[in-house]
Amino acid sequence: MLVPEGDVLRLTAARLHQAFAGSTLTRVDLRWPGVDDATLLGAVVTEVVAYGKHLLVRTDHGWTLRTHLRMEGSWRVARTGSAQARGRSPYVRAVLGNDTWTAIGHRLGMLDVVRTRDEHVLIGHLGPDLLDDDLVVDVDLVREHLLGDRPQTPVAEALLDQTRVAGIGTLYASDSLFVTRVHPWTPLAAIPEDRLVLVLATAQDLMRRAVAEGLGARKKLVHARTGRPCVRCGTAITVRQARRPPYERPIFFCPQCQSEQARWA
Repeated sequence: MLVPEGDVLRLTAARLHQAFAGSTLTRVDLRWPGVDDATLLGAVVTEVVAYGKHLLVRTDHGWTLRTHLRMEGSWRVARTGSAQARGRSPYVRAVLGNDTWTAIGHRLGMLDVVRTRDEHVLIGHLGPDLLDDDLVVDVDLVREHLLGDRPQTPVAEALLDQTRVAGIGTLYASDSLFVTRVHPWTPLAAIPEDRLVLVLATAQDLMRRAVAEGLGARKKLVHARTGRPCVRCGTAITVRQARRPPYERPIFFCPQCQSEQARWA
């Protein structure tokens, strides 16, 4: 299963933008409490963009459909009129269609329709999008957003905190810490700023590569490799939970390469 992190959202947005931008929505079926299908029906899609882990479908009527995939969600595109475009699964939460393409939203974790001018109500709390083309990862970014006013937070938990920097999930948190040899539960304040810059730059580079080359470029250096040998030293990869329930997430790491004693090697 693909972990829906920033790279997945970028690729999903690009696919939906290609299929829908400039076209009229002739089918809108939003299977979500309190959301009115009629708000979007007949509107022209102006663009589909991603911000962190959020997908925004904007229309010329001034309304935006915001969805979040959480851990299991996905958007799939099929030819309108095909069997794949029917959207009959009980797990379908949204269907958008034009004369050529139909998009099916499976197992979506969030769905809202808001005025485009009010998108900030839903995403204004997020930190900068790590995949923003203009975002430069430097000391200023680390100081203002990653460290912020909570420098004692363990670095793995800070990376997962979308209010600090948006787009990183368990895969890129785990792998970027592995590449930079940082122990996941080291407090931010105990890590040199230049090392934190390297961690964020590594996550950004890994995600950008997946967007440019396709999700097959995801290497999964430690992610989901519990018990398998480290690609660097051969030690068995282990896993530990970051964050408190019900928001806990698994972080995978090498206890040798990323030990507290060897973290700056």
